[in-house]
Amino acid sequence: MMPIGPLMIEHRLIERMIRLLKQQLEKVGRQKKPDPVFIDVAVDFIKNYADRCHHGKEEDILFRDLAKKGLSDEHKGIMGELLEEHARARKATKSLLDAKERYLTGNADALSDIVDAITWLVNFYPAHIEKEDRQFFMPVMGYFTKQEQDAMLREFYEFDRNLVHATYRGIIERMERT
Repeated sequence: MMPIGPLMIEHRLIERMIRLLKQQLEKVGRQKKPDPVFIDVAVDFIKNYADRCHHGKEEDILFRDLAKKGLSDEHKGIMGELLEEHARARKATKSLLDAKERYLTGNADALSDIVDAITWLVNFYPAHIEKEDRQFFMPVMGYFTKQEQDAMLREFYEFDRNLVHATYRGIIERMERT
């Protein structure tokens, strides 16, 4: 398997969450009331799975290794766009969480911010995933030898193996500080 295999498999799960977010958006439109528990679960998924796990492998391993190669201008440009998009997704996710918190404290205006953040995420992820899957992942594998691809795949597995420990260590450390 090429290293992009696990990344593309992760995309399918992210797409499932985006479908659920779209359903939540429609529900909020009908009921004029968000589901704070759903938002917490969705934000947790996006922060920990889509960003920390998935984007982490892309940025910390794939993009790091690509930066050492003589990328074409096209591939350098796409990689730069993907990094910017990851940063914007983090910002939108934070906005969603902040808006939910404001909504829970009685700020009625926060409902439109919740809708805006979910709308942004629902529109962003399909186009972002399409760009990675169709325009970037396959072409950039050509920069790597089979041995380099195998080493990257092993590093992906090690990254995932250590992620749960880092996640829960961080949770405990934040709880201890408060």
